[in-house]
Amino acid sequence: MSSRVAILGTGRMGSAIAERLAGAGVPLVLWNRTPERAGRLADRLGTGPPAASPRDAVAGCDLVISSLTGPEAVRSAYRGDLGALTAATGQVFVEMSTTGPAIVAELEPLLAGRGSILLDAPIMGAPTAILSGSAAVLVGGDATGVERARPLLAHLGEVRHVGPSGGGARLKLAANAMLGVVTLAAAELQTAGEAAGLAPEDVFWATSRISPVLGARRDGFLRGTHTPTLFALRDLVKDLDLALAAFHATGASTPVTALTRELIHEVQQAAGDLDISAVLTRYPHPGAASPPRRPRSG
Repeated sequence: MSSRVAILGTGRMGSAIAERLAGAGVPLVLWNRTPERAGRLADRLGTGPPAASPRDAVAGCDLVISSLTGPEAVRSAYRGDLGALTAATGQVFVEMSTTGPAIVAELEPLLAGRGSILLDAPIMGAPTAILSGSAAVLVGGDATGVERARPLLAHLGEVRHVGPSGGGARLKLAANAMLGVVTLAAAELQTAGEAAGLAPEDVFWATSRISPVLGARRDGFLRGTHTPTLFALRDLVKDLDLALAAFHATGASTPVTALTRELIHEVQQAAGDLDISAVLTRYPHPGAASPPRRPRSG
């Protein structure tokens, strides 16, 4: 693979993307807002010194992947004198953050004006899924751009073109809202089942058969251990906020999502860095006078 790829953002997801692509022999240039973090990853992967700015990372690359924490982080990486936009010269930009469709609509014409293509391609799956090549990549945007990026994105998992620009961003918000609803419902029913005299393992066995995504959080549900963090509660609340804004803008009715956001936000205030399995701590232990479960970090 001769294409040189810039990766903007080396958090949990960005680092997994970089590791997977480096393992496939893809030449990489890394950048992160915290240079030390990018430096440690570059040393481990042998990709060379990280770039000093998004502009420096993008210059000379064929494809640019951004994986950042939210709309403002994306905006900051693309705009400004040292932003990625200043070095756009026909590359395909793949925005893989979970930021909602508004930022896509903002950046797409700016990149098009410099001859570049923007795809919104958030990932369904934890970093472990990226590392194994089993994630799902939800791509919105021009079909020509999708085909240019597909060979590289295929290293990460199944690439699904879900329509025009913004489609990937919207579908990822729907998927993450579903994950929030399912996880909260499972936590509620885990406690209710135990209160009714059922064995905890039996309750979890039944709910995880209906919703297999729960399987990755077995220790959280049965042992109260909410680390390592696969998906932080504060990030789920951020995504639920984005989902509600995006879908309310269309006139859609989303009362279940809104209630889920409200209840998860209660837990997030005390346990925002823990995995989303920590929603279990909202519910009291079985027994009328028992206090809520306390989150444990390990």
